[in-house]
Amino acid sequence: MGKSVKLSSNLIDDAALHGKIQHRSTPGQIEYWAMIGKIADENPDLTFEFAKDILTGLGELEAGKTTEYKFG
Repeated sequence: MGKSVKLSSNLIDDAALHGKIQHRSTPGQIEYWAMIGKIADENPDLTFEFAKDILTGLGELEAGKTTEYKFG
């Protein structure tokens, strides 16, 4: 199990709002933001859109929604 952490009420409120818009739970939205931040921190040359695409691709892979890419 994960450890409990204290977060500001402003962050939680923002995550709840954005999560609702993005169809994520509040914890899911915070995890999403953390993943985007981690990707950005580890890869400062990537654009935000590319980082989002990475997460989308990982989600699709995890859900088994992939197809083989054929060159040519």
